[in-house]
Amino acid sequence: MDAPASSSRQIVWPSVITVISAAILIGAEVFGAAFAGGWALAILFGLDNTGAHILQAVLFGLGVLVMTAFIRAAQRVEPFTRRV
Repeated sequence: MDAPASSSRQIVWPSVITVISAAILIGAEVFGAAFAGGWALAILFGLDNTGAHILQAVLFGLGVLVMTAFIRAAQRVEPFTRRV
């Protein structure tokens, strides 16, 4: 059943702050691991600086996907809005 058009939504700030705080913590780890991992793999495979930067960019892109998935999943557990 659809909600009436007059219903409004209110932001649940504790949920928003919790998810943002967790995203900052996890993001620091994910993106730090992407750059460090790219550097380490470049050395392992004998790549030059350009190869290292490309590898880091690829891992950074994967990190963006991981963070997007995390925030979407966290929003399902901690809804950002509620009906008033």
